[in-house]
Amino acid sequence: MPRAVISTQAVQPTTSPFDSTALAMAEDMTWEGEYPPSKVLGPIMSKMPSGLLGLISIVCAGACAYSIAQSGALQQEPGAFENGSWVKWYYILGSFGGPLAWGTHVASWIQRKNGM
Repeated sequence: MPRAVISTQAVQPTTSPFDSTALAMAEDMTWEGEYPPSKVLGPIMSKMPSGLLGLISIVCAGACAYSIAQSGALQQEPGAFENGSWVKWYYILGSFGGPLAWGTHVASWIQRKNGM
């Protein structure tokens, strides 16, 4: 009958490349006053002018409104609820324009207050 061999040697832990690397902490995003600095918008939107962000907001709101209206028109077709023919992927995609419009209009306001 074979015997189990038990080693009494200590197992060396493997080293991780993350052991000596300090975590990069997020930059402090607090502010004083009515509106935040542009840096809260991230590296891309903080460089965009207010007018462009406002235009993007209008386009997103328009896409959302169009998607909702067209989806509502498809719901009026006979049997649309029974077979789900009123659900279209492009209207679902367009409905994301509402939250995007809200976010970009807030970003536009922040940029306008910061003089951009």
